[in-house]
Amino acid sequence: MTSESTNNVKLNADDMAKAGLNFGHTVSKLHPKMKAFVQGVKSNVHMIDMEKSAKEFDLALKFISQLVAEGKTLLFVGTKIQAKNLTKVAAVESGMPYVTERWLGGAFTNFETISKRVAHLKDLESKKAKGEFEKYTKYEQMMLNEEIASLTTKFEGIKNMAKLPEAVLILDLKKDIAVAREAKRKGIKIVGIVDTNIDPALADYAIYANDDAVSSIGYVLEKIKETILSAKP
Repeated sequence: MTSESTNNVKLNADDMAKAGLNFGHTVSKLHPKMKAFVQGVKSNVHMIDMEKSAKEFDLALKFISQLVAEGKTLLFVGTKIQAKNLTKVAAVESGMPYVTERWLGGAFTNFETISKRVAHLKDLESKKAKGEFEKYTKYEQMMLNEEIASLTTKFEGIKNMAKLPEAVLILDLKKDIAVAREAKRKGIKIVGIVDTNIDPALADYAIYANDDAVSSIGYVLEKIKETILSAKP
């Protein structure tokens, strides 16, 4: 089966399965609300129905396409080890903000405070670039550089995010449940990979797929990146 979103990004159930999107978790970890998206069991692992998944994934892509066409922002969040680099690369190539380190509590609900820390980072970077650090002692310069490094680790991906995003992509809803909770409190739409151990109600737009395999995460990110790039005005 092939479905197509408004921006011509194609999804194919067979290709999704080849990328490993269909491998869920062991049968003992099944979330009750995921039964409808399970096709069967293989080696004690639930297999996700790729036909159903492709339809829901397509809806998520159409939402993202419309979002981007309206000039709105999708924040990428991928903090698990196997997703970090893939997330950063896809976000940067898409021109979207990202978080790949530990989620900072209050990043949505206390955005003003986060923005002040980002402004401080930009100020330090500007002063360093202008050579203003030269007036300090070597020890003071070292401390300032360490502060820049620390702030960069925390805020690099959202440094140019001037306001709250309209939507967030969460690659592991279980690990980053705090992100989902904050997003819901602020009315930010959630696009999320939903594995067999996840409550699908957490996502406004669910992508039913394996959230552990690099190949699965990579496939999802590639399709989202394609969608964003083709939808940009």
